[in-house]
Amino acid sequence: MSIYDFVVASADGNVKLADFKGKVLLIVNTATACGFTPQYDDLQKLYDKYREQGFEILDFPCNQFGQQAPGTDAEIESFCTSNYGTTFPRFKKIEVNGDGASPLYKWLKEQKGGMLGDTIKWNFTKFLINRDGKVVARFSSAKTPAALDKEIKKLLGDSK
Repeated sequence: MSIYDFVVASADGNVKLADFKGKVLLIVNTATACGFTPQYDDLQKLYDKYREQGFEILDFPCNQFGQQAPGTDAEIESFCTSNYGTTFPRFKKIEVNGDGASPLYKWLKEQKGGMLGDTIKWNFTKFLINRDGKVVARFSSAKTPAALDKEIKKLLGDSK
């Protein structure tokens, strides 16, 4: 199994992650009412800086941590675009832990455990995936998107 085997739900229907083959991916579980929500600003800056080089951010809102992603998918989309000007792909709200965890997140956690093993600790946990679809790093919420710049640049430089 690889990241390219997954299909995820977006507002426009199902999206095959195989559509992102050959790109460097940053997958983030997000929330709109969290102390880390301002990270959307740095995420957008990274996206603007590296998108043309084959970088994508995949945003998965999650309401499992303190109910900090309230609202519908449309309300979350509106909040992010109007407050942070985000243009990267955002998917339907998911669960990242427990019995209802999305298959994608179950797989991501198997690939790179964190401080709590296979559990996501909080909003804005980040997974960095190389162009071959391998999970190369996992970062906690406290690691800002700006702090990932060197890792992303390195992975983009390893292009085929």
